[in-house]
Amino acid sequence: MGLYFEDFDSCDDAVSRGRTLTEADVMMFAGLTGDFMELHTNEEYAKGTKYGRRIVHGALVFAVSVGLGTRMNLLDDTLLAFAGVDKLRFVAPVFIGDTIRLVKRVKERKEMGAAQGTVVFESRVLNQRGELVLVYLDKLLVKRRLTPAETPDPS
Repeated sequence: MGLYFEDFDSCDDAVSRGRTLTEADVMMFAGLTGDFMELHTNEEYAKGTKYGRRIVHGALVFAVSVGLGTRMNLLDDTLLAFAGVDKLRFVAPVFIGDTIRLVKRVKERKEMGAAQGTVVFESRVLNQRGELVLVYLDKLLVKRRLTPAETPDPS
């Protein structure tokens, strides 16, 4: 069982496992989205850019970070909805072969009635050198813990 709204009053960081982004990830993402920009798919072209080699799609880095968040098991069975993303910033490039991890910190909580509340996290994506590559605020709608008076009678 995941954490409830009330459990998110701590400012401790939650850190995901790492995930290495591969050539296959980039090509599957390009095929899925239709984004075949040469900066992502053409090594010879990318050598002539300021990066000197291909970079991973920013949207792929964001999508993988969402997946890393689910693998943290913070919200198993307690997440009601992904309510929004704000202040998404791509800070540094991610290259094929880089390993990223997600660091989440609670920024804000707001009660939304007896059954739910929103939790806003600052989500930071770091590469294998600990460098910030992506940052955003994500708002999640989370179940509240029922008080004993609100718990249904099983009989």
